[in-house]
Amino acid sequence: MKKLMFLLLASVLLLSACSSGGGNASSGSDASAKEITIWAWDKNFNIAALELAKEKYMKSHPDVKINLVENAQADIVQKLNTGLNSGTTKGLPNVVLIEDYRSQNFLQAYPDSFVDMSDKIKASDFADYKAGPTSYEGKQYGIPFDSGVTGLFVRTDYLKQAGYTPDDLQNITWDQYIEIGKKVKAATGKDMLTQDPNDLGLIRAMIQSAGSWYLKEDGTTPNIANNAALKKALETYKAMYDANIVKANSDWSQFLAAFNSGDVASVPTGNWITPSIKAEASQSGKWAAVPIPVLSDVPNSVHASNIGGSSWYVMNVDGKDTAADFMASTFGSDKDLYQQMLDKVGVLSTFKAASEGSAYDKADEFFGGQKIYADFAKWTTEVPKVNYGLHTYAIEDIMTVELQNYLNGSKDVDTMMNDVQTQAEAQLK
Repeated sequence: MKKLMFLLLASVLLLSACSSGGGNASSGSDASAKEITIWAWDKNFNIAALELAKEKYMKSHPDVKINLVENAQADIVQKLNTGLNSGTTKGLPNVVLIEDYRSQNFLQAYPDSFVDMSDKIKASDFADYKAGPTSYEGKQYGIPFDSGVTGLFVRTDYLKQAGYTPDDLQNITWDQYIEIGKKVKAATGKDMLTQDPNDLGLIRAMIQSAGSWYLKEDGTTPNIANNAALKKALETYKAMYDANIVKANSDWSQFLAAFNSGDVASVPTGNWITPSIKAEASQSGKWAAVPIPVLSDVPNSVHASNIGGSSWYVMNVDGKDTAADFMASTFGSDKDLYQQMLDKVGVLSTFKAASEGSAYDKADEFFGGQKIYADFAKWTTEVPKVNYGLHTYAIEDIMTVELQNYLNGSKDVDTMMNDVQTQAEAQLK
């Protein structure tokens, strides 16, 4: 338990850009209270989606009051840990959004603090890869929400100057991507991508594309040394830097500025970046999206992966019945609502029934008339399932430091991976 609490508290400090029985509702509580509170981050995305769900639900439930509270993701993690560890439900929300990489930390430490939604939603109604993060011991706690399915966003005008079209980037390897990046830079002077070496999102995407993760299938045992997919991902990442096609950034604003200002020719990341790319209206018609490359010489690697994504959790506090009904009626089952969310907010859901329809079939002129959301919906179904487990960010905290040693040449890849394995085993045992 000391180890688990250490990991939960450490997770607050390990954010990049997410005892059993603590937090149970007291006996005699009002499970059906008509006022509920929901915590989420990102006013323009998650909160905006909640506003649409709230508006629709309250048309048939005018007696329900729904309070939407925006918190930074770091604050949500900290408040949940503090509240659940204290053993009281005071101040906790009825529904909370939790990043998929973090969900098992909460579910395994405080399973009785969350409502089992198994009889209210069907896990099979959502993308298969969401099942692992949102369930525990055969119970479905989470209501899967947005997809972090990845794509390779490319500047078609820069490609053209180097003699390429988006079709030339269909079904390529990362090694081929690097070679194309060299030619694009020679022709345009533009780097192929921007990266923050302290953010390992791209490495995560590479290894999940091969069905691999930092942890073994048990979700707790470090899987670093002798992990073939991870080794190839690290070698590929270093090769990008060695090829001089990476524009370094150190925070989110610099990341956005790199492509909004036209300084890079591609952005390999989650589909959630689409609104940010479209924010620069002057670049309309100059972008396309293709499947992400695969890892060379890694047989299981596919042209689909995931970065990020989150899910909703109903907490075992007063008002839980109303909260569960709200979530089941909206995010858990409403195809038309998801069409609205995509059309108005840009939410690409993992609800299978909503993966087609007018919002998905719409040609986007910003992307040269490409039906970009239909493509992302297809790729979502191809994302390999992995167990994010308990220690994703704890291991990344170690790996981020060791990665610098590898990138600057002070350690070879095998030594670096062995050192991460040793440190992870020592800290997480």
